[in-house]
Formats: sequence, C-alpha cells, structure tokens
Amino acid sequence: MLHILVYGDSLSWGIIPNTRRRLGFGERWPGVMGRALVDSGHAVRVIEDCLNGRRTAWDDPFKPGRNALDGIEQRMEINSPLALVILMLGSNDFQSVHEHNAWQSGQGLAAVIRAMRRAPIEPAMPAPPILVVAPPPITTPVGKPIWEKFEGAPARSERVAEFYAAIAEEMECRFFDAGRVVSTSPHDGIHLDADHHAMLGGALATPVAALLASPLEA
Repeated sequence: MLHILVYGDSLSWGIIPNTRRRLGFGERWPGVMGRALVDSGHAVRVIEDCLNGRRTAWDDPFKPGRNALDGIEQRMEINSPLALVILMLGSNDFQSVHEHNAWQSGQGLAAVIRAMRRAPIEPAMPAPPILVVAPPPITTPVGKPIWEKFEGAPARSERVAEFYAAIAEEMECRFFDAGRVVSTSPHDGIHLDADHHAMLGGALATPVAALLASPLEA
C-alpha cells in the first residue's frame, strides 16, 4: 500500500462555494484521484491534510494555525513512509490582509518545500517526490465575506502558475497547472464546484500514476 499526502487548503478540503458545507470524500478531488488510481490497479491510500485558509508561509491575523510551515515537518514524519506529496496551496496568499504578489507566493511555496525536505523521517525511509499543483486563477470574488476577503486578489495572483512552475523546476519537483483543467466557481470566484473537483481528480490520476510507477525518477 502506497501513501500519498495531499497538503492543501479549502480548494482541496472541498468547501462548497458560497456555503460552509463540505463535499464528501468521494466528491473531492483527492478522493476522485484516489479512486481512479485504485481502479487502474494501484494500491494507494490518499491522506488529506487540508485546512481552510491555509497560506504558504504566512500567518492569518484572525485565525491561528493557517501558516503551512506550522508543523509540516512533523506531518511528514507522522505519515511516513510516503510515496508522494501533492502540494496545492497559494490562493489564500492573496487575501486582502496581505499585499503579496505572485512572485512572493512562489517564495512561500519554496519555503514549504524546503521544510518538507527537512522532515526527520526515519533513515531507512525515502524522501518522497513532491508534485506542486498551482491552483486555478482567482476570478471575480463573489458574496460575503469572500468579496472583502479577496478584494484585489485576481490581479495580484494572475501569474502564480508561472512562478510556481519556476519554483518546481528549480527545486526538482514535478508541476501541474490546475488552471489548464479547471476554473474557479462562478458562485464565489475562489473555490471549485463539484464537477471541477471530478475533472481535477481525474486529470491528476495520470501524472500521479506515472510518479508512483517510477518514484526514483520523480
């Protein structure tokens, strides 16, 4: 049994746009991906570690524990041995309480990757490959408090896939641009509707299967 850790935010947690409800595991993209991998003959278990509001390397001034660096080394150790880590973060870096641009978010991503690679996993256990997934571009924020929370985010985040791809290449991670497959919901401009969770999970199954088949080349 191979273990895959998904480390993300509300786009992976599965919040239903413009609600506080959550999609079921089989509807969320990690669950869709896991089912596709199992159906294709891979013995895998997908471990979700996804938190609403999680940033790459910054604190939320209103809620504790939203900095992705908090405890990540221990999470890697807890869930080892891991065959793969899928890292999908970034959207919350552009909340209106921050003034970050896409380059700065990329630097936050790099800090998370470095922390993952510092994790004190057991010596006999391999360091897992990391697949960086850039979130789809933020569109027009809709509804309360989404509009206020993400005011100005579309313009500041529009080059995030470009900078994430560059960081992934520099740090020898694999890269996947979710924006080439899905778009954010018209209901809030940030999250994914259920059909786009299904699309993203299905699309990720192919590159993930390739990584599981050849982890040493990942």
